[in-house]
Amino acid sequence: MNSILLKMKEWSNYKHLPLVIIFITAIIMFFLLIGNVKENTYDIKEFQLSPETIRAVKTIEDTVKTEEERDRVAAEIQPYYQFQEETADNQAAIISSIFDSVIEIKKEVIPEGEVENRTSQLEKLKKEIDKIVDNASMVQLNDEALTTLLGQSPAVLEKSSETISTLVKDMLDQPVRLENVSDKKKEIEDQVRVSLKYSNNYMNVLSSMARSSIVETEIENEEQTEIRIEQAKASVEPIRILQGQILVQKGEIIDREVYRQIKLLGMLTNKSSYKPIIGVALFVILTMWVLYVQTVNRKEKTKENSKSLLVVLFSLLISILMMKVLQFVAYNFDVVIAFIFPTAIVSMLVYLLVNERMAFISTIIIAAYAGFIFQEGYTNVFQMEVSLYILFGGIAGIFALQRMSNNSQILRSSLIVASVNLIFILFYLLMTKTTYGIGDLLFYFGAAILSGILSGALTIGILPFFESLFGILSTMKLIELSNPNHPLLKKILTETPGTYHHSVMVANLADAACEAIGANGLLARVSCYYHDIGKTKRPGFFIENQINGYNPHDNLPPEASRDIIIAHAIDGANILRKHKMPKEIIDVAEQHHGTSLLKFFYYKAKEQNDKVSEEDFRYSGPKPQTKENAIISVADSVEAAVRSMKEPNSDKIQALIQSIVKDKLQDGQFDECDLSLREIKKMEESFCTTLNGIFHSRIEYPK
Repeated sequence: MNSILLKMKEWSNYKHLPLVIIFITAIIMFFLLIGNVKENTYDIKEFQLSPETIRAVKTIEDTVKTEEERDRVAAEIQPYYQFQEETADNQAAIISSIFDSVIEIKKEVIPEGEVENRTSQLEKLKKEIDKIVDNASMVQLNDEALTTLLGQSPAVLEKSSETISTLVKDMLDQPVRLENVSDKKKEIEDQVRVSLKYSNNYMNVLSSMARSSIVETEIENEEQTEIRIEQAKASVEPIRILQGQILVQKGEIIDREVYRQIKLLGMLTNKSSYKPIIGVALFVILTMWVLYVQTVNRKEKTKENSKSLLVVLFSLLISILMMKVLQFVAYNFDVVIAFIFPTAIVSMLVYLLVNERMAFISTIIIAAYAGFIFQEGYTNVFQMEVSLYILFGGIAGIFALQRMSNNSQILRSSLIVASVNLIFILFYLLMTKTTYGIGDLLFYFGAAILSGILSGALTIGILPFFESLFGILSTMKLIELSNPNHPLLKKILTETPGTYHHSVMVANLADAACEAIGANGLLARVSCYYHDIGKTKRPGFFIENQINGYNPHDNLPPEASRDIIIAHAIDGANILRKHKMPKEIIDVAEQHHGTSLLKFFYYKAKEQNDKVSEEDFRYSGPKPQTKENAIISVADSVEAAVRSMKEPNSDKIQALIQSIVKDKLQDGQFDECDLSLREIKKMEESFCTTLNGIFHSRIEYPK
């Protein structure tokens, strides 16, 4: 197992490993999700019995039914008729004009017996009437009718004119449509015969004139009718086949209409759609891109970014596999089994192993994936209630962990998650219109509590595995290691109390400086607690642990003292390895002196032998490899130097710090870490601020 973990750690240093992992993860997630959105298709034919109850997998417009409905509505639209107000006056005027013409012609004196003159009079009347009725809706009067008119007295003609004109006008003042013209002609003929009493021949002429005067006064406006039809069609809402709508029950005959709807929905085996597949691919690519940008492809490019990405991806994959298991068994239950899923497992793992920002991002992503996985066959794209459930539970987990100080308290934070889950479940039950029994309510409330507890329990179980697999030192682990009851810290405190106090002071300096430049202050603080544990092997040889003014180095040659002092870094690393401490803390024990020169014993040896090599009095290193290690190395030297200073003040402290930093720069102790000059300046300022607070002047109390 250990060899596998070592290989995994070696692979994690591969430059393009994050891209490879993202690609592989994207493929896995694609195939895990595609089954949840793949459309149902059926191998069926018309007029066969349905093998199962078939429902619509999506909402789609039924264009055929929509057009049929529009045609039906259009057929019900009545034609638009426009009343012609001038028709009544026009027709009455024509009647009056005809009678006036007859009266005018009759005024001409015709001697008796002059047949030719009567014929001439008749021809003249015909021409006048032709002018009057030309292009008018009036039946042409024949010669017999005109002769009958000419045979009447002016008084009879005037009365006839007035009566018929009035009757025609009164009738045409009312709407008369084409289909009613025949009835109106018969009606006016009856009115004429009732109103006037003359000879049959003359009455026949008058009736004919009245009948021919009746025309339609309401004419269909085809343009307006068409506009109304189009408006009616436009007002028809598209008829849709709704998602989840039952098309045919199991065992029923699939008629032409049902078959047409199934075909329209693309649910036949030869009508599969690739749109859901493309949609899932785009969703997976989008989430992978967000994770890549927020971890690997950041301005601060470090190995930790790649590890962070791996932690997030593994957390997501484990959670999605758990969701698939729940989805597999969900079909056997009538309740929403997805509420059992541990809502905060991803947010807790990522918060503890990466940071708060990535924990929020991962929570949003896993909530979206849950919406995909737990969506039912006939719901929308996402199962929103499950997505929101996991989102709120995950956020609650992040906030809960902010107040925790060790792994044992993770379970306590899971109770907070369970409480938030219960509140959401209550909201869900109140918002749904379903009536739930006692059994259902007990399940939902129990699922909420179980989800919260599982979040904490699984986090505790998976956390050590992730820490070992990816070589990550989590915040919670650091907090545990900072506990004064830790065996190694108790060893330092009891065996080397001076070293313990020195370590605490160095921790304060390093923590503040790391926070000032954006490095990991907690890592620096905890590492400082253990950085001099090697001194516990020979405590009396280090000045902070010497009492009564006795210094054993006074009786030792410089070379022996050198070996003892230099060995504390190696001894400390070995002790930490023996106790399986994190690599980051072991590195601090090895690197906090770098390859610096042990000046005191070097110059002492040089007084005895000019040929002493400087390299023999240097620490074995390596030089600090990280910002935190470099800051700790400076803090270690500064704390020891300031402690030995007589009457320290602000100016002296600042000058001393600058001198130590300058010496380490010239000695090349920062060559292998990425500490910039600007950050070194901030580090110096932080040290000055912290030390001035410690070594401030005090008033003398009266005796």
